[in-house]
Amino acid sequence: MRHFFILSLLLIIHTTGVVAQNDFRIMFYNVENLFDTHDDPLKEDDDFLPDGFMRWTPWKYWEKLRNITRVITAVGGMQSPALIGLCEIENDSVLFDLTKRSPLRAQEYDYIITDSPDDRGINVALLYQRDQFKPLQTSEYEIKFRSKKIRPTRNILHVTGEVLNGNLLDIFVCHFPSRSGGQRESEPARIEAAALLKDKADSLFTLRENPHIIIMGDFNDHPEDKSLSQILKAKSIMPPLQKNQLYNLFYHRSKEPEFGSYKYQGKWEILDQFIVSGNLLMEENHIYVKNNEAHLFKADFLLEDDERYYGKKPYRTSAGPRYIGGFSDHLPIYMDLILILEDH
Repeated sequence: MRHFFILSLLLIIHTTGVVAQNDFRIMFYNVENLFDTHDDPLKEDDDFLPDGFMRWTPWKYWEKLRNITRVITAVGGMQSPALIGLCEIENDSVLFDLTKRSPLRAQEYDYIITDSPDDRGINVALLYQRDQFKPLQTSEYEIKFRSKKIRPTRNILHVTGEVLNGNLLDIFVCHFPSRSGGQRESEPARIEAAALLKDKADSLFTLRENPHIIIMGDFNDHPEDKSLSQILKAKSIMPPLQKNQLYNLFYHRSKEPEFGSYKYQGKWEILDQFIVSGNLLMEENHIYVKNNEAHLFKADFLLEDDERYYGKKPYRTSAGPRYIGGFSDHLPIYMDLILILEDH
């Protein structure tokens, strides 16, 4: 079906000259501890072994892969998302199982994953549709903290690729250091991560005449927190828009009490976010964000009753060692790009 759609697009281009492609969906999802069941002696993964604290059996592992497939399929609607950023991925083998051996194989994704120094061995990754996105260059950036007391964290993934209209996208997938130990105590680590990311984005603004930057991830900070608003300088969308400026697509929703991708002690928090360069918010560009907005995917099947506080909360895989069979402690987010295709 997808290949038929692309062929139809090309036929339309040749008869009309210009057409907009509306189905380039980008998704980000913290899948919560996607570990295999095998011991990695170099990493702290013992909890996720069949005889470990989580009693992580092959059946639970394959069920989680099926659940992730269900979420991706639901977010995609009638089309598979063109790009999917993932975090809390243990290694290459779990992505092979997800994309080649689980029901997701029908959607024909390829993937790129980091090799991070994180103590637990978790990484970030990018899944992509080969007929929608052609990777040209891949890099990963290690965050080397000044303080020896800060534990190693996940590398930042940077993939440059070409889309169907020939434009380049620079995609960054991030999973900033956690809030373990408290927000204030852990903030310096996220500030250093944001400083590295800002340096890489600034380099692209200098290198490319018209850079198309998309940053997605679990930042473990809110849009208005120092790491994102002051260090990365990701602003709320307000005119006049500037091409070489970063904008956070969820910044303007920070004050909404019931909006968020993660719930902590009864309060929804916006930890998962999209940040884009200003030219992707300008409709005269040949590639831009549809309606200048991103979305939270808050389907009923991803939620359960929050019995301790109120309302709903994410239906996660496990609550401590107790397996409950859900999806993740985070909700996925997504946005759509419009690509202008021309006949030359």
